[in-house]
Amino acid sequence: MHALGGHVWMAQVDGPASGVMMIPIPGRGGIYRGVEGIGRARAVADIEDVVITAAEGQLLIPPPEGSTYLGFIFARGESAEAVERALRRSHAELEFHLATALETLRPSI
Repeated sequence: MHALGGHVWMAQVDGPASGVMMIPIPGRGGIYRGVEGIGRARAVADIEDVVITAAEGQLLIPPPEGSTYLGFIFARGESAEAVERALRRSHAELEFHLATALETLRPSI
């Protein structure tokens, strides 16, 4: 509200707690090949959505060298603790497939 020229007391909070997880790149990163478990991740209680922003074939490098994430998980619940729990459970349902640079150079057999 302050950035829009309003007063902070004018702001309204939508629900008791909400949160977002920026889905981290696992390990040393690699070439994005896909993800499994999005349906299960979205089915976790208090999860509003799971959005994967990585594109197939994209080189993913974890921070601090890299500057992207695999995507985002959004949650809303009764407490901050419930939201954090939901985000962690949802993330645990996701299985990302990353190839190393060497794996992309090997011919398929």
